[in-house]
This record gives sequence, structure tokens and C-alpha cells, in this order.
Amino acid sequence: MTKSLDREVARFHEAPLAADVLYLLLDGVYLHVKSAIGVQRKLVLCAYGVSALGERRLLDFRLGTAESQAQWEAFLTNLRSRGLEGRLLRLVVTDGCPGLHAALDTVFPYVPRQHCWVHKLRNVANHLRRNQQEECMAGARAIYQAETRRDAVQAYWEWATRWRAEAPKAVACLERDIDALLSFFAAPAEHRRMVRTTNAIERCFREVRRRTRPMSCFNNNASCERIIYAVLSHLNRNWEGKPLPQFTHHS
Repeated sequence: MTKSLDREVARFHEAPLAADVLYLLLDGVYLHVKSAIGVQRKLVLCAYGVSALGERRLLDFRLGTAESQAQWEAFLTNLRSRGLEGRLLRLVVTDGCPGLHAALDTVFPYVPRQHCWVHKLRNVANHLRRNQQEECMAGARAIYQAETRRDAVQAYWEWATRWRAEAPKAVACLERDIDALLSFFAAPAEHRRMVRTTNAIERCFREVRRRTRPMSCFNNNASCERIIYAVLSHLNRNWEGKPLPQFTHHS
């Protein structure tokens, strides 16, 4: 049975990919896995795509040791060699990892990038005192909740003016990536909420974590890959032929 599953995992990693991906979400997700020597953190590089017709697909995953340029570049180059050439690719959504961005410069250099708002706001919050967080974070969220990019830019300047003296590091943190944080406004209005974060990948891995929590031990990386593959392939089967409503509820 184990050998059969290993063959299925290998086929998943090697299967041809369609070139119809419109939005590509990339993230490195950590799993806490029980092993014979205690709980260990496993890094999983993951790619999630939404097609031009609105179909969701977990394209691939790989266990890694670091979110380095070398590991992301190998992962992305493999996706490209299997058919994800990026001809229709409108936006790549990332967590802002420098290694990932360096890899994208090589593999998909001309595709616009969206910096995940969830990751960025966590970083901003780390530069705030507790008594600043509620008001400051509400103002930051108002930026991406704006109706248009122009309104978002105005909201940013109002927020930055309000907080630059009191929380200069928080303002500098967001300011550093403001253009990439607003890239999602180029997408149709009904798609914007979907592509402003990498939350879709995190939601998928909640189910992986739920399944792995009661397991007492993973003997090696292959056993970890089997359960990740089983959960993600189950999600792919459930999504097949079921486009997202954002792609079907407009004229």
C-alpha cells in the first residue's frame, strides 16, 4: 500500500499542468509534525492556481528546508516545465519572502505581484504597542477595503500621516511594499478579495493539520508527503468542474 501511495505522489509531482492559470498563489506553510524525537516543523512550499474559468487547483507542493531562492526557483521551474508557462497569468500572490521574489525574477519576471495583506499586517502589528494596535490596524485595513486604487492611495496617506510620528517603524513596514500591496486593484472588482491574500493556501492546510494532529509519528519525509498529497488531492477532486462564484455571477 505504501509503495502504491508513493507512486501516486510521484505522479502528482510530475503530472502535466494546464497553461490556463490566471492567478497563482505561492506560500511556504509550516506543519508541526510529531516524530520519534519530538515535534518538528516541516516547511511545505505550495502553489495554488485559479484558472481563467474560475477553477481552483492545488498545483503542487514540496517539502523544503528553507524559503530560499534556490528552493523556490527549483519548485517554480518544475511547474513551468510541466506546462505552467504563464501566458495567461495575470497576478502572482506571495507572502513577500525575498527568496521567492528572487526566484520569480528568474521564472516569471514579467508577471505583476501582489503582496499578501495578511502577512503584511502581521508584520506591521509587530511594530506597534498594544494600546496602538486597534486604531492603527483598523486604519491599515481601510486601505485594502477601498473601492478603487485611487481611494486606497488616499487612505494610505491619511493613515501614514496619522501614524508616522507615533509608530514610524510600522508605517515604514507597510510603505516599503505599498505598490505591491495595491496590485490587486488591477483585477476585476469581483476577484479582488480572492487575490489580495494567500489565505486560500492556509485554508487548505488547516485540513492537513486537522488530519495530522492525531498521528503519533511520521517516520520520514515520504510519510509526511503521503498525507499532504491525500488531503490536497481530495480537495482538487471536490473542486473539479465547480468554478468559483466570482467567475460565474457577473454579466
